Amino acid sequence: MTTELASWAKERGVKYFMISYTDLFGAQRAKLVPTQAIADMQADGAGFAGFATWLDLTPAHPDLFALPDASSAIQLPWKKDVAWVAADCVMDDKPVEQAPRVLLKRLVAEAAEQGLRVKTGVEPEFFLISPDGSVISDEYDTAEKPCYDQQAVMRRYDVIAEICDAMLELGWKPYQNDHEDANGQFEMNWEYDDALQTADKHSFFKFMVKSIAEKHGLRATFMPKPFKGLTGNGCHAHISVWDLEGKTNAFADKAMPFGLSAKGRTFLGGIMKHASALAAVTNPTVNSYKRINAPRTISGATWAPNSVTWTGNNRTHMVRVPGPGRFELRLPDGAVNPYLLQAIIIAAGLSGLRTNADPGPHHDIDMYKDGHTIKDAPKLPLNLLDALREYDKDEELKAVLGHEFSASYLKLKHLEWNTYASQFTEWERQTTLDI
Repeated sequence: MTTELASWAKERGVKYFMISYTDLFGAQRAKLVPTQAIADMQADGAGFAGFATWLDLTPAHPDLFALPDASSAIQLPWKKDVAWVAADCVMDDKPVEQAPRVLLKRLVAEAAEQGLRVKTGVEPEFFLISPDGSVISDEYDTAEKPCYDQQAVMRRYDVIAEICDAMLELGWKPYQNDHEDANGQFEMNWEYDDALQTADKHSFFKFMVKSIAEKHGLRATFMPKPFKGLTGNGCHAHISVWDLEGKTNAFADKAMPFGLSAKGRTFLGGIMKHASALAAVTNPTVNSYKRINAPRTISGATWAPNSVTWTGNNRTHMVRVPGPGRFELRLPDGAVNPYLLQAIIIAAGLSGLRTNADPGPHHDIDMYKDGHTIKDAPKLPLNLLDALREYDKDEELKAVLGHEFSASYLKLKHLEWNTYASQFTEWERQTTLDI
C-alpha cells in the first residue's frame, strides 16, 4: 500500500498531484500540488477556504485542510505526469464531520465494529453530448430502442475504449461496456470493492469520463434527466456484506428465499424502512425527480422506480435480488455523491440490523404495468422538497448519519430548493399569461 507519495511519484514520473475532496453537493474540489511539495501536504494538508465550496461553513471559519489519503493515489492514465489523490477534510486538527468522505469512513468503521465489511459495486450511466450540452453527440443515434446498439457503441469506440483501457491499466477489472437505453447514453462496469474504495473509484470515474470526453471534443454528463423523453441516468448499487476478512458473504444463505440470509433481509429491511428519506441523498437534485417520476420514455420504459417495493430478478422495482448474497438498489441516479451514496447505504443497513427491520413482502409483478394494484407500498417523493422533508423527519437515520452532517445537508439543500423555486420560467408564461 502506498504511504509516502514523494517516492511513489518519483518512481512513476509524476510531477503534480491533484489533492481532491468532494463537497456536500458532489462537486469535486482540488489543488494542483507539485511533487516537491507533496510531503508537506501529507503532513499538514492542502489549505482551502471551506465557504467557497458547498460545505456548511462561513468566511469566518478557519482554513479547511485536505489531507491526502495516499492509498487512494491514481496516476492519470491519459496524463501520466499528474496523479489524483482523495483527501479527508480537517479543521482545527479535527475531522470535518459533514465532509462526505469523513462521514463514510466513520460508518465503515462502525460496520467493522460489528464484524461487517460492506462491499458494493456501482453502475454509473452517462450521456456523451455536444460541448454546449444541447444535443447528444451522435446525430445517427436515433433508434427507438437503442439499448446495446452495436453500431452506436462503435461510433463512440475511441472514447469508450480509452476509458476502459484506463480502468484495465488501473487494475479495476472492468468487465463490460454498453450503449444504454437512451440515445447517446452509455454504461461501464468494473468489479465491486469495499465501500470506501468503490466511492473513491466512482469519484475518479466521473472525473475521468468527463476529462476523456473533453479530450475527444465531447462533453459527458451524469445529469439524472438531461433530455425529455429519453431514459435518465441511473447509478444502481449492488450491495453485499462480508466478514472482516472478506471471505464469507454474510448475506448469502442458499436455504433462504432468494439466497438472502436473515442478516441480509434485515439489512434490506433498513433500506426499505428508510427509502423515502434515502431519496434526499440518492436523488439529490431538482432534476432527479424528473427521472423517478418520468412518463414512459421513447424506448417504452423509464428503468427507474417510483414506489418502495422489492422483488427477485425483476428490474421494475426499487430493489431487486438478482442472485444469492446480494441485492441491487435501483434508486440512485447519476447526480448522487459517490461518498454519500455509500454512507447512506451503510447507515440504513446498520439501522435495519439494529432494529431487526422486516423488508416486507416481495412482489413479482411488472411495476410499470401493474404497479397500481399494490395499494400499501409507499410512493417515492415527488420532488426534492418532499424528499428533504422525509429525511428531516427520519430521526433514526439522521442520528446514524450524524446530526452535524444532517443539519448541514438539509440547510444547503433547502437553500438550493428555494433558489429553484424563485426562478421565473417560460412554462409559467406559456400557461399563465392569458389567464
